[in-house]
Amino acid sequence: MRPSSTRVLPALVLAMLAFSVVQTAVVPILPSLARELDVSGSSITWLMTANLLSAAVLTPLLGRFGDLRGRKPMLLVSLGGLVAGSALAVGTHSFTWLVVARVLQGAGGGVLPLAISIVRDELPKEKVTGGVAAISASMGVGSGLGLVATGLLLEHWDYKSIFWMGLGFGLLAVALVALRVPTDPVVDKNGGADPLGALTLAGWLSALLIAVSQGNTWGWTSNRTLGLFAVAAVVALAWGIIEVKVKHPLVDMKMMARPAVAFTNISGLLIGFGMYGSFMVISNFAQTPEKLAHYGFTASVLHAGVMLLPSAVGSMVAAPVGALLIARRGPRLPLVLGGVLGSAAMVYLALRHSAEGDIYFASAVFGLGVGLAYAAMPAYINGAVPAEQSGIANGMNAVLRTVGGAVGTAVMAAILTGDTMKLPIPVQLPTLDAYKHAFWVAAAVCLVAAVVPFAIRRIKETPAPVEATASPELVKTDA
Repeated sequence: MRPSSTRVLPALVLAMLAFSVVQTAVVPILPSLARELDVSGSSITWLMTANLLSAAVLTPLLGRFGDLRGRKPMLLVSLGGLVAGSALAVGTHSFTWLVVARVLQGAGGGVLPLAISIVRDELPKEKVTGGVAAISASMGVGSGLGLVATGLLLEHWDYKSIFWMGLGFGLLAVALVALRVPTDPVVDKNGGADPLGALTLAGWLSALLIAVSQGNTWGWTSNRTLGLFAVAAVVALAWGIIEVKVKHPLVDMKMMARPAVAFTNISGLLIGFGMYGSFMVISNFAQTPEKLAHYGFTASVLHAGVMLLPSAVGSMVAAPVGALLIARRGPRLPLVLGGVLGSAAMVYLALRHSAEGDIYFASAVFGLGVGLAYAAMPAYINGAVPAEQSGIANGMNAVLRTVGGAVGTAVMAAILTGDTMKLPIPVQLPTLDAYKHAFWVAAAVCLVAAVVPFAIRRIKETPAPVEATASPELVKTDA
């Protein structure tokens, strides 16, 4: 007998919220952390780079281990890393150990593919679409809430309170998962380990993300940056060859080449670019001192976070709306709508940005778009892969969202730093045109994400009894 969705789903949603809050909560306080820890502005960015890198590497590995050994144990390992990292961050005043703590917190990235697989395995068939949509949308909700929570905590306490929040969230998620999530029966008994595939995957992702994250600091044409891009390309090629040759690959390349998986991953990369890049640009724009720049709102960290809060509300609304659209029309419509709404929000900000209401409105529309897109991606992937590959397939989609986010943040930072005003103070502020260009770039990327789904074959469910475990069949259409 399958467990009630009201018992399992809240635990999985909380686990997803815990990771997304922890991942984004430090973004608004990076400048103050640099002063507190007495490190340079370029060095402090490693707190985000280390976390993104860890999440990108560990997410597919934990997803695949979940396929092989059971999803619940790996979900507890993932949350355990988040808790351990938060505890270390609370107890240290060393920048080096704080970077280590952020690496440990990155293990929480495994929550997304593992939770989606658990929903697919454990919930009644009619509840799966809504459950997957709720978990996926929780990523956008948590990101928005993390920015607001950071501002609220810093109004009354120091930066350690941010990590105390992560520790509390993580412990509560561990307790609920341990008590409410049953041990899942779906394991890939015929699968095997692929240590070389895991090593090369970690290698090219590490080289790529470090190059992207540090490109603005080192220079995009520096030997270090170009060298890391070259290493990433060579190791990625080697990884692909290995995965085709080995008997039990970490990532089945035939699965990754399926249109529903490949094009959904491209959409994930583009939406990740738009989401993380736009959050950074909007937050920076809101905090710009209006008297100096003649734009912006001189917002505090809290005020800037509140301006982005509508994005969390929009993502929350998107979960049930996305599930309804998927059930009635399939995943293409919400994925297309997600890109269109994200693009529309950025176009709006490029044209209108003089009032706080403009930020609130655009943030809500953008959050709704991201939530719809994130709800649709697992539906496409789960419809194209067997249950025993669900963890790794959704894990790779999560990785590409992370890579897209890293690229988006780097590109937006390059746009803003490439066009600054001359002021009689040592602080450099981007021109208003730089922000407009950033909004237009984000709009274009989201629009491309809206077009990509039309290359995906439509997923059509084959008639089956409720207890059947057959995966949806892919049927080629004219779309």
